Amino acid sequence: MSVAIPENLAEILEEEIIFGRLKSNERLTEEMVAERYGVSRSPVREALRLLERDGLVVREARRGIWVSPMSQRDFDEVYQCRIELEGLVAKQAAENPDVAAKEEFRVLLKELKEARSRDDARQFFIVDVKGSFLTYSLAGNRTLTRLLAGLEKQALRYRYHAYQQRPEIVQLSLDDTARIYDAIIAGDGEAAKAMTEKLIHEIWQNMRDGIRAAFGDG
Repeated sequence: MSVAIPENLAEILEEEIIFGRLKSNERLTEEMVAERYGVSRSPVREALRLLERDGLVVREARRGIWVSPMSQRDFDEVYQCRIELEGLVAKQAAENPDVAAKEEFRVLLKELKEARSRDDARQFFIVDVKGSFLTYSLAGNRTLTRLLAGLEKQALRYRYHAYQQRPEIVQLSLDDTARIYDAIIAGDGEAAKAMTEKLIHEIWQNMRDGIRAAFGDG
């Protein structure tokens, strides 16, 4: 595989980190990445810088670069921040009067149900993330979107891990997401906010022990 543009390489590496093909705390070197993707070290260096900016890799002088660690402490910090931010985004999305744009939630819900019926955690995750980005777009709040962008990439790792490891979390997400989508479509901002906060809080509490067992307490 040949990837010449740093942004493209960063997207590929980002996907490998989010889906767990590059593991928490895995060491990365410019040489390894360059050889694997058939590129020179210059785009690799820039791609790794972009991943560092997004919190997906860590760099320390004289120690090198590695995939950002996952831990219960990090999970707690990310999800505590997400609860109120995501709730506010859902409220503002519901208050957007663009009825036509909101209809896309019905399409996404159908795709979520189909993925759940096939026990396809990966596809469920992909469609669920589309729903999040549609919500951000409808909210139209650039400051909130910027704040969430600082959390989102790391949060996606935990979100995919939850769906992959715990089928009951997928079902919980499906049931509550359907209610959230209905509230957004109906323009009920307070209900969308409350249900979004409830869902994220429940996933956070249900996954804490599993995250600690898988990755340590940090």
